Amino acid sequence: MRKVMVEIATEDGAADAYLARPDGIGPWPGVLIYQDAFGLRPRLFEMADRIAARGYVVLAPNLLYRAGRAPLFDLSGLSDPEQRGRIFEQVKPLIMKLDDETITRDTRAYLDFLGVQEGVAPGRVAIVGYCMGGTNAVRAASAFPDRIGALASFHGGRLATDAPDSPHRLAGRIRAEAYFAHADQDPSMNAEQIEALERALDAAGVRYRSEIYPGAQHGFTMADTAAYQAEGERRHWENLFALLDRAPIGPR
Repeated sequence: MRKVMVEIATEDGAADAYLARPDGIGPWPGVLIYQDAFGLRPRLFEMADRIAARGYVVLAPNLLYRAGRAPLFDLSGLSDPEQRGRIFEQVKPLIMKLDDETITRDTRAYLDFLGVQEGVAPGRVAIVGYCMGGTNAVRAASAFPDRIGALASFHGGRLATDAPDSPHRLAGRIRAEAYFAHADQDPSMNAEQIEALERALDAAGVRYRSEIYPGAQHGFTMADTAAYQAEGERRHWENLFALLDRAPIGPR
């Protein structure tokens, strides 16, 4: 496998990103990974590598690049619940700056970069988002329906709110096949919000699955944090790879 850090030119600067691809000449479908709040780090690299090993070219950009290169903060305390919370409070102001317009501009740059990489197959790509990355993956899929053919959100927060720019209001623009995994102990995506998201997806005719992971907290896939749940991570890989295997991405 070939793995490298790269820089992507955007309208607002340069985003650092992690690129992983299988050995050989391909072509392989492309996959974008949209990070959780804590950003690019060894855990995200491991996850990108695991997807790439299945036969995909994977790009994981630093969504918070405007604040600097990753890591932006000391992440050594992520495995402690209290320290994890304090780190999140540091990151939160940066997350709140990622609105629809910003994500659309950045996603265009990421898609353009991924599309010209060696070994990437023509056709639509997949996007996989974790936590706040799930929220922004929905925005990306709605902004580029002809370029994103699969969408997966794991413990995505605030996907359906009363806000005028709530991601669920974008469902009518999504053409990707989608998968949503919700933690049943996630105050940022409670049962009422999950129902609102599903109603919007149904009304828009989106092909999707939406599932609740029992006993899981927000962030359950992240093995380097206090929210990690081994069963949730296992189930996440199973459902993610099933989506990637069947979704209309690459030259299919």
